Amino acid sequence: MTTATTINTNTIKPGMPVVCSQDGQFATVDHMEGMDTIKLNKDKTGQHHYIPASWVTSTEGGKVKVDRPGDQAMKDWSTTPPM
Repeated sequence: MTTATTINTNTIKPGMPVVCSQDGQFATVDHMEGMDTIKLNKDKTGQHHYIPASWVTSTEGGKVKVDRPGDQAMKDWSTTPPM
């Protein structure tokens, strides 16, 4: 069980790799949308994806690390920004 950690979203910058809980990169940050959503660069099909900042466990080492495996993150991400 992991404990909740508050991440300073100001440390999330465009171009940072997004890595899963197993340290595999599955995306790159395009930019922050507001204070709680990360817009990811387009994938190979030309589609942007969005993930909540609440998934982020760390921004150390110049990487955005999330709390789930990459395949799960890609199932859970959104193709539309939150309202």
